[in-house]
Parts: sequence; structure tokens; C-alpha cells
Amino acid sequence: MILRSRIVLPVSQPPIEDGAVLIKGNRIASIGSWKHLRASKQGEAIDLGNSILLPGLVNAHCHLDYTDMAGKVPPQKSFTDWIKLITSAKSEWNYSEFAESWLRGARMLLRTGTTTVADFEAVPELLPEVWTATPLRVISFLELTGVRSRRKPRSILQEALERIESLSRGRCRAAVAPHAPYSTVPELLRRTAAAARRRRWPLSIHVAESTQEFEMFMNGSGEMFEWLRRNERDMSDCGVGSPVQHLERCRALSKNLLAVHVNFLAARDASLLARKKASVVHCPRSHFYFRHQKFPLRELTRARVNVCLGTDSLATVYKKPKEPVELNMFDEMRSFARAHSRLPPEKILRLATLNGALALGLDRKIGRLSKGAFADLITIPFAGNAAEAYEAVLDHRRDVSASMIDGNWAVEPAPQ
Repeated sequence: MILRSRIVLPVSQPPIEDGAVLIKGNRIASIGSWKHLRASKQGEAIDLGNSILLPGLVNAHCHLDYTDMAGKVPPQKSFTDWIKLITSAKSEWNYSEFAESWLRGARMLLRTGTTTVADFEAVPELLPEVWTATPLRVISFLELTGVRSRRKPRSILQEALERIESLSRGRCRAAVAPHAPYSTVPELLRRTAAAARRRRWPLSIHVAESTQEFEMFMNGSGEMFEWLRRNERDMSDCGVGSPVQHLERCRALSKNLLAVHVNFLAARDASLLARKKASVVHCPRSHFYFRHQKFPLRELTRARVNVCLGTDSLATVYKKPKEPVELNMFDEMRSFARAHSRLPPEKILRLATLNGALALGLDRKIGRLSKGAFADLITIPFAGNAAEAYEAVLDHRRDVSASMIDGNWAVEPAPQ
């Protein structure tokens, strides 16, 4: 089929007025002007009218199964207090509640333009059933912890690997994610990172998220240090460098790593991340919820670290009474724009498309409209010109008017 739109916004190249995209199977075969592609007569023509046609958004970090916790975990005085509160809330949920929450979150993302999501799975038993219930392209990261477990790191990892190997690979697939440096022992981090590299999987981990975590690793002191020591964590890996440096000692820093949050940097952390070609996933609304200090975007970009965006979960999105909130990458881009007003909208859109694709090892496959990429795309209403297109994307506040994933309509376009 040939899709025609007022503006085609490939992201990887300049906007095309009266543009078109030729799709064959689940891939983009060509992109260019409507006049040129129409002359090729290679498929059914579908006119999407006054719209911007752009790549589907890439959500590089999410917790779909926490969607229904929106507004139920209020901000706390400290990050450790928040961990205790959400851990308690999770313990009261059953399988069906997690499943319903996951699926509700997936529907939110679909409506609001995400086509690929990297999701942390606290309840891996939901897979693969939830995959079949959504058209989203999902990379499910099985969350591993091991501080208080009596099981050996080798056994924890082996169980996760066996579960992943039992799942079929296609549009959706699974990988591994040590939860955080403070919640996993060094051996589990080392083993998991090595297993992911051997299998050429992406690896994701929350790191340097809070001041308490940063103080714990840098100084071997503070509220998180004392709390985890009381809970029988071996604290001998603390007081010898930053959380990022801890990952390096555990050989977890590499091209396949998605370092989630990275709100706090020691002097050489940015250059270390860049040298190892790791990516950083920033979650703007979650960052605001915790009132963290300003995200170190300047240091990371100066070092040429790949930075992308994620929604995190609705448990960490500030919610006013009776105000609905949803998982929405357009909201994340606007939140980012408010905090970094000097960054032009075209660069902000790259954070939610091209950069996320690179982080997930799917560069040139998603996050762009180009020959050979998957046919993952969305449209939003628009009646302006190409010069206004990027601003219009950032200002979009409704559901998308159409969404295609893997060459199939996930949200059907309205007849023109």
C-alpha cells in the first residue's frame, strides 16, 4: 500500500510536504513525494488527508503492570520510603490485578502513539499471554533481584533464561534486567550482563536514580545504606565509587546497556558511559515526581552519550485528585521540553524515536521512516506546513488518528 499524508516526517531526514510511504509486507519499501510514488503504481493508495505521518514512538522504559497504581503511591520524603510503600502495595495485588493493569497500560500507549515499548516485568508469569493481547512491539525485561534471596545468583539467572528460552520470538521478545545496583548482588550483575552479551540481548537496569543510592555507593553511608545493611545486604561494594562505576566493575557497561534514570553523575561517569557506548533512558515525569535535581543532560550530551526517553510507570507520575493521567510519550516530550527549553523540538522528537531505537539495538528498524525499516508509524491531525511540523508533534494532546505496527493497522485511520 501507499500511504499519503500532508506531511511525512521521517525524523531521519527533513519533512516531506505532500509525502508518501510505500509499504510492502511489514517493511517500508520507499519514501518520497506523493507525485513520485503514485507514478510507480505499486500498491493501493490510502490518503490520510491533513495529517503528519511519522514513526511510531519508542518508549525505552516502562512498568506496564503498575498502571493501575496511578495516584496510589504518593510522593515520600525519601526514596527508600517510596520503595517500602510500593513494595507493600505490590504485595497486596494478585495475578489478575497485575494482568489487567498491564493491559490497560498497553492500551494507553497504543492510543497515544507508542509502537515499541521496553517493559520491566515484575510478574513474568504474565508472558506470553499479554503479548498476544496487544499489537505493540514489546521488549519484556525480566526483572531480577537478589539481596535477600537465599538462592544463588546462578540459579536466579538460570530460571530467567529458561523462561525466556521457552517464549517464541517475533514481534515481541524478552531479555533480562537486574533491577538496580542496590537491589542485586555484584555476582548477579556480572552473570546477567555476560549472559545478555553472549546472546546479543539488550540489558536494562535502574541506576543512579536517587541521592540515597548515590550516597550509598560513593560514601558507604546514608539512609539507603543503613536500611539495606539492616536487611542483610553485603555492603562491601559501597564506598568505592559511583553507581555507574559500580556497573563498570561488574562489567555491565556496554553497548547493549540501557541505564535507566542516571540522575546523578560523578566526575568521570559521563565519559565512562560514552566510552562504553551505553545508552541512558530519562523519564521526565518520574523525574519531576521525585523532585530530583536537574537531569544532567548537558554533561551526557557533551560526552556524546545516547539519551532517550521512557514513561516509567504511572506510580511515579504526579496526579492531582480526580485528574486522569496516562502513559503517554507526547506528555513525556512536553515535560522534557519544559525542563530543557533551549532544545529544539526536532531534537526532542529524536529522543522518543531514533535514540530509543539505537538503545534497544533496533537502529534502522524502528523510530524512523526509511527504506527497510519496520512499518511502525502513526499519524496525528495537522493542516499546517512542514516548518511547523515538529512544534505540532510536541503540542499534540489527543489520541493518534492512526497507528500501524509491523505493517498492520493497530488504530485504523478514519475514511477521508
